Amino acid sequence: MPIDPAVALGAELPVQEFTWSSSDVQLYHLGLGAGARPTDLGELRYLRDGDPQVLPTFATVAATFHATEPPKVSFPGVEIDLAKVVHGSQEVTVHAPLPPEGKGRTVTRIAAVWDKGKAAVIVQESTTTDPAGSPLWTARSSIFARGEGGFGGERGPSESVELPGRAPDFEVDVATLPQQALLYRLCGDRNPLHSDPEFATAAGFPAPILHGLCTYGIVCKTITDAALAGDAVAVRGFKARFAGVVFPGETLRVRAWRTGDRVLATAAVVERDLAPALTDVVLTLA
Repeated sequence: MPIDPAVALGAELPVQEFTWSSSDVQLYHLGLGAGARPTDLGELRYLRDGDPQVLPTFATVAATFHATEPPKVSFPGVEIDLAKVVHGSQEVTVHAPLPPEGKGRTVTRIAAVWDKGKAAVIVQESTTTDPAGSPLWTARSSIFARGEGGFGGERGPSESVELPGRAPDFEVDVATLPQQALLYRLCGDRNPLHSDPEFATAAGFPAPILHGLCTYGIVCKTITDAALAGDAVAVRGFKARFAGVVFPGETLRVRAWRTGDRVLATAAVVERDLAPALTDVVLTLA
């Protein structure tokens, strides 16, 4: 049985210990499209040598940045074919501005396993600390495994973010590059779904798709630039649900609303009649 909830639920994954450098941060930001305006001083804050400002979404790649092999969906009680898996949701909260270089230790556990009938959802929670034991960030993510439901578990909650009943405070179109996924995969996600046309076809897609976490980071950067004058230090947390695929080269339309200490947003694909890409997007201010 690919999923055994009795074994999976509450299981801890191997501890990850890792380091990152300012060059890693620069490459991550380039993978999100930073530097598209190469003489813009705001853009260059993401790419300075030695001390680039760090988007909180860098936390999603920091532990696996130097990976060179495709990931495996192999956890206690869980064995799933990588071709069946897509990202479901992601949330990151930083406890202080992330430094441009550092060391981290991440402890992760499987927090929930939901049975959606035709699919399963596996939720992970993790805490990352520095060498002194001080918290750096916490994260919660889910993966959606097609064809792996039906094991008799609970369906889980259905949560959505209600948007204000008014026009967005800003709307920005962001073009992705045809080679965006090939660049972003250098941040450690070597899933062939994003680079290998044959693998993508076998997984049911007409072409390789953009990493969900790349879209996630692009939208965080877009909101940071438009709503916070590009000040990444002002961002405490960012979460979103992955609502659809993005193909490299497509354009994302980001619409956002300021509401107190949060910015709510959506992201959709312009070329496909505003097909949803990210929903339930919430950026929390520090």
